[in-house]
Formats: sequence, structure tokens, C-alpha cells
Amino acid sequence: MSAGVQEVVLITGISGSGKSVALHALEDAGYFCVDNLPPELLRDFIAVERAREGGARQVAVAVDVRSAGSLPHLLPLLDTLGAQGVAVRSFFLDASTDALVRRYAETRRPHPLTADAATLASPRALVDAIELERELLASLRERSTIIDTSPLRPAQLARWLHDAVGAKGAPLTLVFESFAFKFGVPLDADFVFDLRVLPNPHYIKELRALTGRDAPVAEYLAAQPEVGEMVSHIAEFIGRWLAAFDNGQRAYLTVALGCTGGRHRSVYVAEQLAQRFTARAPTLIRHREQDAGT
Repeated sequence: MSAGVQEVVLITGISGSGKSVALHALEDAGYFCVDNLPPELLRDFIAVERAREGGARQVAVAVDVRSAGSLPHLLPLLDTLGAQGVAVRSFFLDASTDALVRRYAETRRPHPLTADAATLASPRALVDAIELERELLASLRERSTIIDTSPLRPAQLARWLHDAVGAKGAPLTLVFESFAFKFGVPLDADFVFDLRVLPNPHYIKELRALTGRDAPVAEYLAAQPEVGEMVSHIAEFIGRWLAAFDNGQRAYLTVALGCTGGRHRSVYVAEQLAQRFTARAPTLIRHREQDAGT
């Protein structure tokens, strides 16, 4: 039995946050995927996988609020599987309520928790259904790596998840994410640093159309003493506590770096920090606004 599956990727989260996209991305990456598996069947499913002939294969399972009645049994089951030598890597896809409402309006699909609306004195509003789902999944969210899909296109979510599962076996992955404050703070951020106090290349005509990854912008920012100080101070803080976060058995630590437009300062600082830490820990770089094409 030990020759079979040793790790399972669990995809869960708020309805409308992109679980189907995530599962399709894993399937494209070679995972054997099962959607909406009732939690009480998870152990039997893994037992079958571990006993199968032909060696181990990568397995991903999606569980959501459609199995609400079984969710209280899921967390103890994850602990049991861990004791049996099966690691479960749980990813919780989340999104802002505004983004979810917009997606439901576009697809015209009903939220799964409005299905019992006929038994209610009055139909359950979409926002109420979303908030109820957040309550039901709160405990599972705390046990998972959170991915905020609010600003992400499907292709971008697929790429981020592919990066995440590709960083296999690393005790802790550092994620440096640039963003624009005008589009909101990322929900998956563990730390947020405001770079709007730094000199802004946007006001230099020759640099405005470029990004923090372009040499002229990088040279300009590198020449500003306060930019170097900011990078050093953030690096010192992360470096001081990196071992503690690693010992806390976290899979990811997301450091969000924001400026006004998410184009120059935040991109440059994210790149600089990633360079400083690449030799100390597995490192990912995300440029939210650039990857989204904004």
C-alpha cells in the first residue's frame, strides 16, 4: 500500500471563486482529479489509490459546500490521513463578496445555498447565501493556503496554482506579490507594505510607460536612497522571522507590496526582495496588476 499515493491536493473554497478552473488546471498538469467528492468517501478513495497497480499518481480532490452535511467530519479525517502517512495540501479559493456577486450575475447560475429557498419564509438573497457559506467553511479556511481570486483571470489562477503545487516538498515558500492599492489589498496577504511614500517613476515622462522590471525604472529607483532603505528594512523583518514561520509549518508566506498603480515601485521592490531571498527559501513572484494585464 505504501507504493501508492502519498499526497493529496484538496481544492475547496467559496462557490464562484474558481474551484472548477483550479481543478482543470491540475488535471492539465497530470493530476487525477475528482470533483465534489463527499468527505466521508475520501478515505476509501485514497485507500483505492494507494492499492492501485502501476505506481503512484498525483491526486486532487475538490470538496465544497454542496457536501455541507459532511464537512464537520472533514477536519478530523485530514488528521487521520496525516497519521497514516498521507499528506493533504489544502488550498482555499476565496474572493470578495463584490467579485462573487458580479460573477453570479454574469453566469446567471444560482448559488448552491439558495437551493432550499422554497422552504424559507422568503428567498435567501445571494449575499446572505455567500455569508452563510463563509460561516460553514470558516474552520476549513483556517487550515488551508488561501488564494484570493478576486482580481484573477482563469489563466492567471491556473498559473498561480501550478506554481504552488510545483513547489513540492519545500517547507516554506516565500511569495512576493506586487499590487495596486486602488484595486484593493490582496486577501491572501500575510504582510502588507505600503510603498506609496517612495519616489514615483510615473511622474517621469520617459519612465511612465515602463514597469519596475525594465532597466531604466530599476536604475532610477536604485538611485533613490529611501528605496534602498525600504527594501533593506522589509528584508530585515522577513529575515528575522523567517525561521519562526518555517517552524510553524506554514506552506506559504505572502508578502504584499503595494503602490498606487502596481506598475513601478511595488514591482521593483518585489523583484529585489525575491533576489535577496532566493538562496534562503523557495521563492515565487506575483505581479497582480501586470499578470492581469491592467
